[in-house]
Amino acid sequence: MIEVKDLHKSFGDVEVLKGITTTFDKGKTNLIIGQSGSGKTVFLKCLLGLFNYEQGSICYDGKVFTDLTEDAKRNLRSEIGMVFQGSALFDSMTIAENVMFPLRMFTKQSKTEMQDRVDFVLKRVNLDDAHNKMPSEASGGMQKRVAIARAIVNKPKYLFCDEPNSGLDPKTSIVIDNLIKEITEEYQITTVINSHDMNSVMEIGEKIVFLKDGFKEWEGSKDTIFRTDNEAVTNFVYSSNLFKKVRQMYLEERQ
Repeated sequence: MIEVKDLHKSFGDVEVLKGITTTFDKGKTNLIIGQSGSGKTVFLKCLLGLFNYEQGSICYDGKVFTDLTEDAKRNLRSEIGMVFQGSALFDSMTIAENVMFPLRMFTKQSKTEMQDRVDFVLKRVNLDDAHNKMPSEASGGMQKRVAIARAIVNKPKYLFCDEPNSGLDPKTSIVIDNLIKEITEEYQITTVINSHDMNSVMEIGEKIVFLKDGFKEWEGSKDTIFRTDNEAVTNFVYSSNLFKKVRQMYLEERQ
């Protein structure tokens, strides 16, 4: 579990995060959503320890990040997996070498142990025969699955995903959503996803935090978001006619 209390972050005179308090539960897919400029990317980077903040706290399973020693912070970072928006694979490395990279950085495993682990996670994301391919030989969906394999190779407690469906077609996006959800539940990871994809929200949004102008405007689940009367949420989520119809059907079924 990750607990956030009264988080404030500014750049110069501009306050970007304005007292956010929330929790992200273990074994669940937790989504951060909001319009451009809402603060969701800055929030994610604070959670990752990439940005310092002026006020508040972020607590990882009882450990307050700012109270940790540098060694303890390094240990915590070794427990974090990250799926970047553009996959961020190393072009000069094979897929297997990309996946092995965190093991080389954070562990003292033997080469055989690392190879066994790489074999396991590539199989888990249905890329059994992709070891020797280069990233340039892989489709966008394959690259994203490689990124997920790399993110979980070190058995993380926390998984962060920045727009994991960016640039993917709708069918592949569903595959990636389901894979992230399955892995989250299977390994009981605390997963936090920064997303603008409303299909993801409706498919896997077990906990949704909606930011607006640096504030936490609303939080709930994919079920309660159908019932909310919060105008900012409904304007954002149901901006398309499709989602308006889906919401109306949902409400009519429960009358």
